[in-house]
Amino acid sequence: MNGELPNIKKWVVLYPVYINSKKTIAEGRRISVEKACENPTCVEIGDCCSHLKLPFAIEIDKAYPRDFMQRGRVRVLLKREDGTLINPAISSRKQLMLRVSELVPPTPRKSQEAGGCIDIQ
Repeated sequence: MNGELPNIKKWVVLYPVYINSKKTIAEGRRISVEKACENPTCVEIGDCCSHLKLPFAIEIDKAYPRDFMQRGRVRVLLKREDGTLINPAISSRKQLMLRVSELVPPTPRKSQEAGGCIDIQ
């Protein structure tokens, strides 16, 4: 990448709503509920992209057009300028969404509800 960032306007846009299991398709979810994750954040999506060795940029000030209260989006580079894939395992937006939703960690609240116990006396 010659030390300078390419134009991120050409990168793939990934809103957290796309992989949120709490949203309906009409509200913007793009993958099935079974494969989606619960309330992902831009930072978690960014961590997943870095784990997949994909360049990404988090844009906190941007809002989802269907619901302007949903703030933030992540731009991800899937292909180099010459058209070769950065990560050969991920060739499309759909594959990116599925892989990221698998990698997003469960929130502490969910793990606490599942098995953690709190003593209240």
